[in-house]
Amino acid sequence: MIRRALFRCLIGLCGLGAAAPAPATTSVPAEAYSAEVATEWFGLALLLTQQTPGMSPPVASRALAYLGLTLYESVVAGMPDHRSLAGQLNELQSLPWAQPDEALHWPTVAHSAMAAMTRMMFPQASAENRARIDLLERSLPLKLARDFDPQRVGADMRTRSETFGKLMAMAVMTWARTDGGHEAWGPLRRHQANYVPPSGAGQWSPTPPAFGPALLPWWGDVRPFALNGAAACPAPPPPAYDEQAGSVFHRETVEVHRISQAATQEQRQVSLYWADDPLKTPTPAGHWGFIATDLLKQNKASLARAARVYARLHLAMADAFIATWNTKYAVNRLRPVTAVQLMLDSQWVPTLMHTPPFPEYPSGHSVLSSAAAGVLEHEFGAQTRFTDNTHNDRGWGPRSFASFRAAADEAAVSRLYAGIHFRSGIEGGKVQGRCVAQRALGLVMNP
Repeated sequence: MIRRALFRCLIGLCGLGAAAPAPATTSVPAEAYSAEVATEWFGLALLLTQQTPGMSPPVASRALAYLGLTLYESVVAGMPDHRSLAGQLNELQSLPWAQPDEALHWPTVAHSAMAAMTRMMFPQASAENRARIDLLERSLPLKLARDFDPQRVGADMRTRSETFGKLMAMAVMTWARTDGGHEAWGPLRRHQANYVPPSGAGQWSPTPPAFGPALLPWWGDVRPFALNGAAACPAPPPPAYDEQAGSVFHRETVEVHRISQAATQEQRQVSLYWADDPLKTPTPAGHWGFIATDLLKQNKASLARAARVYARLHLAMADAFIATWNTKYAVNRLRPVTAVQLMLDSQWVPTLMHTPPFPEYPSGHSVLSSAAAGVLEHEFGAQTRFTDNTHNDRGWGPRSFASFRAAADEAAVSRLYAGIHFRSGIEGGKVQGRCVAQRALGLVMNP
């Protein structure tokens, strides 16, 4: 019956998932199980994000979003009063549903779905990391014996659950391939002409030392998840480009230059802590995902709660990058290094890190962090104090914060301390990120 249901979905004949609560089953609800199957898979996903070529921050956010969505949809039928996101996300009309007369074991469903989707989201993973996926798939049911108790899960239920999980991953992946971002895995989008940045006063141009080409200039065209379009959450207009001393833009340029020359040790530490460079870290989206994982563990969260948190958080962050990139390449604002060299100091370059190869406005870290903070405030409380352990194994942490907003603000201003963003790019990014968070929170999961 599960196979017939998937076939009907793939040909467009199954019902809209958002029209009514997910069908109830006679299974033990997902709330009765721990979050460990989810946190284990997301832990591996962050390692893969850090170590897989091609995982630039926007691409990484997309992969993590599809993993979060797959987790949620795989167990939502076991979450009473929760709804599928089918019919709510753009162009996702329907997904497989669990048959009411076929009891499922939700940890097995989630485990099977995450194993399948992880392989599909990281096709360029190394042989060693592909082996890690295989090992986790084999070993996790043994490690989590309480959730995978063989005395409570018979062979028939296990087979049904594994099948449903794989089919859900396949259905989500079928939709993912149509978003316009799937081609990012290849070295080129063959149907796209080479990007030539517009020229003129105040316009972005490649920056030293590598003078690399623009990164993913078409990412703003990727289909968003919760936003009804990439421009649905605009950033406020930046200050006009003006080289005249005393203008807003000139003052912001002076500020970047001044801070770079007199940054305190704390400012330098903050800028490096939040850099989250690809291939060195799990990227900005992975950083906030790590924070969420720690909180889920500390709260001894259920599988149901983990599914909801991971889905909403990662969908918001993926949309944040799409909105940011749409604005970046529309505004096409030059980077501080270019402005400082033109107006103040022809030899200056940021000393803490290289300027990334894409336009300045707005700050992607500001948009993404504000979006993530908005979701986590909703899920854990606005005044939640927490310790961020993301970079402990690199010797950079931990860092403690009085709230998610405080952490997001620090992540945002870190780009000013690093010399790669103007203050207006940071403040405008916060506005855009908060809007993205509200759109993600508007998704109806548990009315």
